Amino acid sequence: MPAVRAPGLEWTMAAAMWIAMMVAMMLPSAAPAILLYARVHRHSRDDEAALPIAAFLAGYLACWFGFALLAATLQLAVASPMSMAVEGRMAASIMLVAAGAYQLSPLKDACLGRCRSPAEFIARHYRPGDWGAMRLGLLHGAYCVGCCWLLMALLFVGGVMNLLWIAGLTLLVAAEKLLPGGKWIARIAGLAMIAWGLARLVS
Repeated sequence: MPAVRAPGLEWTMAAAMWIAMMVAMMLPSAAPAILLYARVHRHSRDDEAALPIAAFLAGYLACWFGFALLAATLQLAVASPMSMAVEGRMAASIMLVAAGAYQLSPLKDACLGRCRSPAEFIARHYRPGDWGAMRLGLLHGAYCVGCCWLLMALLFVGGVMNLLWIAGLTLLVAAEKLLPGGKWIARIAGLAMIAWGLARLVS
């Protein structure tokens, strides 16, 4: 008797995998903003907030959890069960070109600018209380997703469980956000993705 597939269980496992990956990949580059918020709160004398850092972190992670759930759904729809990557050279090449084009876009630049300037971001959007902390985390997470969602989607090109791709994308995200020339790193990476994608299309 053939084994019966359980789509709900399959999706749950994929979602759990994506959530774990997003936490592991995004927290290192978000750490400066989280630590800076903790320092600001300690000096704010905000008696309304019981768990401000936890609330900020929960808001930030909620955005990436939402992305992870969408990515898990997309994985089951378009990725090969064996390689966990999109099937076909053309699909992967188009994703590379699209990700590269987004790296050069004004939206990417705007979101990356917010991520690269946590002090300015916190000063502009700070609100007291636990809800204020969660709201700030949600805003920061939204900008972070806006900055990096297509980079994370490139896991469908190299394979969702490909450790080299995971490490490479994690380092690229950290370099964009933390290094002095991060904006130029993002643009150079975008040009490289476009060139790689076009080369795959014509080869």
